[in-house]
Amino acid sequence: MIEVSKKDRRKYEAILKEELLTALGCTEPIAIAYAAAKAKETLGTIPDSIIVECSGNLIKNARAVVVPMTEDLRGIEAAAVLGAVGGNPAKELEVLTDVTGEDLTLTKQLLAQEICEVKLLDTPAKLNIRVRCKKGADSSLVEILHEHNHIVHIERNGEVLYDIPHSLEDVSESGTDRSCLSLEKIVSYGATADLSGLYEVLDKQIAYNSAIAQEGLSRPWGESVGRTLLEVYGNSVNVRARAAAAAGSDARMNGCEMPVVINSGSGNQGITVSVPVIEYARSLQSTHEQLCRALVVSNLVAIMQKYKVGRLSAFCGVVSAGAAAACGIAFLQGADADVLGMIITNTQGNVGGIVCDGAKSSCAAKISSSIEAGLMGYEMAKRGCVFRPGEGLVKEQYEKTIDSFCRMAKDGMETTDRKILEIMIEGC
Repeated sequence: MIEVSKKDRRKYEAILKEELLTALGCTEPIAIAYAAAKAKETLGTIPDSIIVECSGNLIKNARAVVVPMTEDLRGIEAAAVLGAVGGNPAKELEVLTDVTGEDLTLTKQLLAQEICEVKLLDTPAKLNIRVRCKKGADSSLVEILHEHNHIVHIERNGEVLYDIPHSLEDVSESGTDRSCLSLEKIVSYGATADLSGLYEVLDKQIAYNSAIAQEGLSRPWGESVGRTLLEVYGNSVNVRARAAAAAGSDARMNGCEMPVVINSGSGNQGITVSVPVIEYARSLQSTHEQLCRALVVSNLVAIMQKYKVGRLSAFCGVVSAGAAAACGIAFLQGADADVLGMIITNTQGNVGGIVCDGAKSSCAAKISSSIEAGLMGYEMAKRGCVFRPGEGLVKEQYEKTIDSFCRMAKDGMETTDRKILEIMIEGC
């Protein structure tokens, strides 16, 4: 087993703490609500005019999903107005936690008055939000860039109150450098890490993501993908892993007011990397420590793949997360880095073409498909079967295969991304 330096160990723990954040609701509309709440706080009063400018990927992911604490309101306008009316910016991605019935009533009134205007922001950044609030002669501006809770600029009445150096092109400005991640090091770190500094965030991931999965299985949220899987395919651990994760997304995409612990900026990815591992750990009667070590592996494998693509793209992030979940399950059963590389290769070679056409109910089905592909990839790997170098995007080394799919997702799907947004804006 490869040795992981003390420096890299510190980095791995820092990366997990930076990525495994708590969020209430889909992170794109929540980021908009956060920006609006901060803009309203800066303005000092509820605005009578809001302009929300978003990059295309934000519009794609925020336009169809239910905003939590609203019962059934969807879209960018609802997120922005509710954030400005009742959001608490101190809570960042849990900004809507304290929303009251009175806040919701006022939000609906302001939406009826059409005080919010949404514009497509001309920016090379995939994740970019600018919210402008006005009240009489007073105005405020808040900008978020590259990460859902990363405010880079604040103005009031044209005066700059806060600004940090930032580039629309550079997505690696904040946080710990992710380039230190490798499969061999992740497996070694997962097996030997001092978990004392990680138990808090991992226990929260177990508790929160299990709870929303159970909620999705208990009641008919959205199109009930998770419940359907259990009803049709039985109660094996394989089916439960897929069904529970899908059910968490069923609930989350359709307005469930329960928080999740995210991964790579996404609640659906956070659910996907954790819930299947939790289900298998229960079936295997694993100890709490064994489960936490497996979650360290699954989370880091997902981050290793996703940071090269970026927070948002035309590539569905739960594909990488499904592969990562299967890696966590394999690690739980003693697999080494070579097996994990085979799992990722087999998963990406199977479902690596799934596109992201926004956050919505069908995300639950994509989660199920990706986890199923990951588990099949693991079964293939156990039998020594892996897609061969030269077949499609598969390369001789696993790390190079991961790079191939990441390059395809980030660079190759630029046109796809624009076309998806164009078609979505056309409407039904």
